[in-house]
Amino acid sequence: MNHTKRLIPYLILFLIAAAFNCSAQADFIKNPIVSGYYADPTIIKDKGTYYIYATIDPWGAEELGVLETKDFKTFTRRHINWPTKKQCISPTSGDAMVWAPSIRKVNSKFYMYVAVGSEVWAGVSDHPLGPWKNAKPDNSPLVTKNDYPQVHNIDPDCFVDSDGQAYLYWGSGYNWVNGHCMAVKLKKDMITFDGKPIDITPPHYFEAPHLVKRKGLYYLMYSYGKAIDGTYQIRYSIGKTPLGPWIEGENDPILSTSADSTTFGPGHHTVFAENGQYYILYHRIHPQKQAYVLRELCIDSLNFDSKGNILKVNPSGVANFTK
Repeated sequence: MNHTKRLIPYLILFLIAAAFNCSAQADFIKNPIVSGYYADPTIIKDKGTYYIYATIDPWGAEELGVLETKDFKTFTRRHINWPTKKQCISPTSGDAMVWAPSIRKVNSKFYMYVAVGSEVWAGVSDHPLGPWKNAKPDNSPLVTKNDYPQVHNIDPDCFVDSDGQAYLYWGSGYNWVNGHCMAVKLKKDMITFDGKPIDITPPHYFEAPHLVKRKGLYYLMYSYGKAIDGTYQIRYSIGKTPLGPWIEGENDPILSTSADSTTFGPGHHTVFAENGQYYILYHRIHPQKQAYVLRELCIDSLNFDSKGNILKVNPSGVANFTK
């Protein structure tokens, strides 16, 4: 009897620890964040709801994958009316499907930049779920497949600076080499180029540009390597203007295939902030034996050192930030 009494405090501590551990696990966002195969994500938050737009694997579909969530635990698949492969067609379009969107809210309207047929298209809507339409009255692409022949004209990303000036970035390479990053200022209508696009390719760049501004510095982040294998990785360079020039970042690559290959071929990401903490939303390759690549969405914390360098990402998931 005395022996049993002596065990009671330890049993209580064990039950408390177990309850705490279960609570912590229930409040943790694990990778992958959602079932299904998606890649090249972008994210926007509107009225407390997050909307993730992504390529549907393998290698795109007739439409985008759209996921709606409030807590990163439960996701609802949505379907939007634009873009589709049938609607985004031009005399120069290629065979590529609907890929790699970027969404920004400007003056109460939502603007989407997306690759379809190896061309960059722009859409506009009053709501994240649409109805969407081509932002150009003539329903043509912003950048055709034949513009800038040395550039694979995909992976658009829009950045809006603190002064309201918008910029458009895009570009990849062919045969997994010679990636080019193009950039141009956008006029107030978000579709007219303010000047001629220029090549701002930073070191070790292949595709998927994404610009982040923090404490007066501009971080051009991007993917390098082959999107079909474990060489794919995320890197960055720093500049004092949105158009460079660029100095390659320390700690590069900041996210790459892990030693145990749990995180395999991570890339094509977006960055957002909540409560002063930055997060990186990206895809990684799901191991499989088919002749195509299946990818899944992941999220991790993105952190900086005292000098403004991006630290290497620990691919472990994140504590719930949606409370």
